[in-house]
Amino acid sequence: MTARSHARPAPGQRPPGWWRRVRERSGIVVGGTPSTERPRAWRVLTPAVVLLSGTLFAVSAVNSDGTDLRPGITDLVGLVSSEADEYERLRSRVADLTEEVNVLTSSLADRDVARVQGRIEEYADPAGLVPVEGEGLTVTLTDSPLGDDDTDQPERFLVVHQQDIQSVVNAMWRAGAEAVTIQGQRLISTTGIKCEGPSVTLHGVPYPPPYVISAVGDTAELAASVDGDRYLTQYREQSEQDDILIGWEMEAESEVEAPPYAGLLDLSYAEPIA
Repeated sequence: MTARSHARPAPGQRPPGWWRRVRERSGIVVGGTPSTERPRAWRVLTPAVVLLSGTLFAVSAVNSDGTDLRPGITDLVGLVSSEADEYERLRSRVADLTEEVNVLTSSLADRDVARVQGRIEEYADPAGLVPVEGEGLTVTLTDSPLGDDDTDQPERFLVVHQQDIQSVVNAMWRAGAEAVTIQGQRLISTTGIKCEGPSVTLHGVPYPPPYVISAVGDTAELAASVDGDRYLTQYREQSEQDDILIGWEMEAESEVEAPPYAGLLDLSYAEPIA
């Protein structure tokens, strides 16, 4: 047993020689003081971190070529228009393929096929698969030109909503319209109109304003139905209100063209669990 004590130090008391052992393990120069000495490892790591950061900045600058590597969506209307154009390209491709199928089908000399084709032709018109032309009415809805700094009205009063479009369409159907289109797209019984962000989606395709709604039918009856709709009366009043100015335009036309519906006819529906 030596004079050196092996007892556990009291709380807050450090054993003899503890600072020297800490300095030797962490690379601190012996002879310095705890307040001024720094580990040798930092003398190597600090320049390395600075060099690595500079390298990353240089690589980012080269790859971005002066642009933002994570650009935000600054032009939502442009994006919607781009998506709509892509849809039109795909829809045109579907129409071409459908025409090829029809030609091949008609070339089959089969009694059963002919019977099915006859039933298809019988229901093609009411299903919206036949083009319709004639006199009619066109209503155009668009967002207000006013911004947040121009009015104290809530934003919901300044933009066109799906219920605005749907109210125009319903008024046209009530007047006995033969066919109705939105943005030139034929509406059928399964058509849904849905608001998504700054656009309205029709048949799965987003469209920006203005929204052009046209109907083929008796012009006077169509106009009377639209004018008599209570919801649309409120809309028109807001279109004349200086602090709202939501867009509204209605015009009778001598010739309206409603192309056949060119989308998919598949239906999705729920089935009861057995």
